[in-house]
Amino acid sequence: MDVADRLELHELPGRYGDAIDDRDWEALHRIFTEDAVFDLTDMGAPRLEGIEAIKRFMDVDAAHPKTHMMTNIYVDETSDGVKLNFRIVAMLSGGRMGTASYYDDVVKTDQGWRVQNRVCTLRRRSRFDG
Repeated sequence: MDVADRLELHELPGRYGDAIDDRDWEALHRIFTEDAVFDLTDMGAPRLEGIEAIKRFMDVDAAHPKTHMMTNIYVDETSDGVKLNFRIVAMLSGGRMGTASYYDDVVKTDQGWRVQNRVCTLRRRSRFDG
């Protein structure tokens, strides 16, 4: 992976946060593959399969924070593929703040890097959780 790949991958979390904050569901095509899986079960939400299910959930069912700030972004090349990990610090209703961790399996497509599998958790996973 070269510097250009890493830069593009480091932009994905920010683009995702802006798409959600702007309610720009079509922009999610620049984040996810068509067959992406987004597992929100740790957040009390469903496991979503496919970009259309992700867009529908975000538009209809999701309880979105008022704003997303992405941090602690890093990329690892592993024997299982490329991993993108980051945190969200979110402004919730009533002036409260919340955090969550995102664990992405990303793939390089003809359109650029995309998330193929995303797991969102309320806690940071142990290095040994896999």
